[in-house]
Amino acid sequence: MTNADGQLAADRPVFTVEPWCVREPELRLDRLAQTESVFALSNGHVGMRGNLDEGEPHGLPGTYLNSFYEQRPLPHAETAYGYPESGQTVINVTNGKVIRLLVDDEPFDVRYGRVHHHERVLDMQAGTLTRHVEWTSPADKTIKVTSVRMVSLTQRAVAAICYEVEPVDGAVRVVAQSELVTNEALPGGGKDPRASAILDCPLVSEEHVANGTKVLLLHRTRRSGLRMAAGMSHDIEGPKSMAIDTESSADVGRLTVATRLEPGQKLRIVKYLSYGWSSRRSRPALHDQVVGALAGARQTGWDGLLAEQREYLDDFWEGADVEVEGDAEIQQAVRFGLFHVLQAGARAERRMIPAKGLTGPGYDGHTFWDTETFVMPVLTYTSPGAAADALAWRHMTLPLAVERATQLGLEGATFPWRTIRGHECSGYWPAGTAAFHINADISDAVVRYVDATEDQQFEREIGLDILVQTARLWRSLGHHDVGGVFRIDGVTGPDEYSAVVDNNVYTNLMARRNLQEAAEMAMRHPDVADRLGVDAEEAASWRDAAAAMLIPYDDRLGVHPQSEGFTNHDRWDFAATKPDHYPLLLNFPYFDLYRKQVVKQADLVLALHLCGDSFTDEQKARDFAYYEGLTVRDSSLSAQTQAVVAAEVGQLELAHDYLGETALMDLHDLNRNTRDGLHIASMAGAWSGLVAGFGGMRAGRGELRFAPRLPGGISRLAFRMTYRGSRVRVNVTAESALYELLDGPSIKLSHHGEEFTLADEPVELPIDQIPARPAPAQPAGREPLPRRIDPHGRDPRRRG
Repeated sequence: MTNADGQLAADRPVFTVEPWCVREPELRLDRLAQTESVFALSNGHVGMRGNLDEGEPHGLPGTYLNSFYEQRPLPHAETAYGYPESGQTVINVTNGKVIRLLVDDEPFDVRYGRVHHHERVLDMQAGTLTRHVEWTSPADKTIKVTSVRMVSLTQRAVAAICYEVEPVDGAVRVVAQSELVTNEALPGGGKDPRASAILDCPLVSEEHVANGTKVLLLHRTRRSGLRMAAGMSHDIEGPKSMAIDTESSADVGRLTVATRLEPGQKLRIVKYLSYGWSSRRSRPALHDQVVGALAGARQTGWDGLLAEQREYLDDFWEGADVEVEGDAEIQQAVRFGLFHVLQAGARAERRMIPAKGLTGPGYDGHTFWDTETFVMPVLTYTSPGAAADALAWRHMTLPLAVERATQLGLEGATFPWRTIRGHECSGYWPAGTAAFHINADISDAVVRYVDATEDQQFEREIGLDILVQTARLWRSLGHHDVGGVFRIDGVTGPDEYSAVVDNNVYTNLMARRNLQEAAEMAMRHPDVADRLGVDAEEAASWRDAAAAMLIPYDDRLGVHPQSEGFTNHDRWDFAATKPDHYPLLLNFPYFDLYRKQVVKQADLVLALHLCGDSFTDEQKARDFAYYEGLTVRDSSLSAQTQAVVAAEVGQLELAHDYLGETALMDLHDLNRNTRDGLHIASMAGAWSGLVAGFGGMRAGRGELRFAPRLPGGISRLAFRMTYRGSRVRVNVTAESALYELLDGPSIKLSHHGEEFTLADEPVELPIDQIPARPAPAQPAGREPLPRRIDPHGRDPRRRG
């Protein structure tokens, strides 16, 4: 199918480019699963995929509750000591989005009749998903349907939908059916190991109630023993002659409204939804909790909920907005990313932030190191309360991490590589459990949060406990060799194409920081340290290990090997690798990947970013260029790090290209797996690429530093962030940077190494051009798409 210009429908952009919304101007059934993820709404507690109101057609139905899961067997080809025996999988819970419509007995279904207009808009200032449809039934009756959906950021258990139907060219009889549906049939999974495990009918009915315009369904999981409740209540406006009925059964609750609409009349249904779950609370208690949430929502009313949502988001954007001039796609994408990062953590409240947020079942709904390393920095500087909650959840799972370390014969705590409730759910040791760096990643997030907020209560009650237990892990996992050097052998770094290696540079540098910070924090709180059993001798052993940490270096090549001996491996034959053989893990055996110089995602380069003070400027430039030639970016986590470091070493145009890749990962479905849920770390990467990359933002030990420089394709960059109670705005052009204090006390900042104090008056400082360096080469066929349009007017950035 082609349009008037001969452009294939499949090649047309799915969304328009606008600064504050994501608009789908026409329904694309071929991209339905992708748009369901993009249009997902969440508040960190409940998440709803952007399925059509009538429920069908769909790509992948989905409604999720944070940390609500079912257990499943975790098969191993060969069992061994220490392997986890069961996994945890997020499940699709009761769907409250469904509102079916019949028009003179014809079901409203976009696959039948004629769709004259269909538009959906995700408004990132209002926090709503709006849908406008004009449709003619097979019986030639035309109607307009408008729906607005929201998941409340202020009332944690609440979501709501306003659904309106009106006739266009004559009277119609309409029947609307508002439903709660449990144990929906789901499409089958594929062979991709990244996809979710599919569990059939995981919920068992415990109670169903229908009363007036209210319906409640209560269920429990078959294996994990978790209990959930979903409820709906309605406000209905329309002609006086309406018939309203409610009914419920084990897995379905339904409210039916039947009426006749004359021209000029409208049926308006406001559907209030509430969700709750617990592993401990009784059925009556959960029942009452959901009833109470519905009562609160109805008392607030639809207009009140919208007003609360707008006020919440206005405050968020006041401290988090990023403005980009010169690249409209990036402007839209960074706000889209910030919106979804906020949705993932805003009301999680001591529960995890999954890799997909609550937008889809990808990765079984698990959380990984992505949260602490990529998502948490954004939240720390824009919504610190959400960052504190996510770290408090890690602390709640600390006893399980201590138990896991004991099982592995280690001291301290071993946090799981992937999990929902704190248990290790990784079925593959080399590229999973052996990635001990997650323990330092979590500790690093603790240190970053405390540095940015000076939250002493958090440091005493949560932070020190985590740092102490992870420091104990490193001290027992590593050892001093005969020369006194401290080694950490047999671990996997961020690059999952190099597994179970000795002295991974990223791991060792992050462990060194973990050990140092634990010792310093213990000194600041000796009473807490004493309660945790930390004495002077133990703290001294942490300092000794940190001081003696081995950081390998290849004098022959003048670069840091990713791990000890890595630069001696044979290089992967990139020229002979076909484009359709990426990602490599789906087309080549791991044993071949493990013994070659090929990098799945930024590893050593991530160390350049997060541990930048451990490298000279020249080392950063040489290391970055070397690993550019080896990194294939088979992970969506890679591009943002490469963008940040490329900007730091002066490769500004390349940084812009990588920024485009991370920012547009889901809007353009670059990895062809957005259907399973958004890449929340990539969403965060748009902010990191701009703020840490082109803004040059670095923070630590009470210092907030900037080294801004822009690529040719961006004429202005402005961003806001909060540090130690001071809200600042940085406005960058090619020639200068203007710093403004928006709120809070005066603050000391650094601009390209020049320190100054920012108070009531803005400060503008010049930006010197960085010397040009030769552009590094990437593996054949793995270059990022260029952001700038070539002289012939072609836009090479789109992949569809």
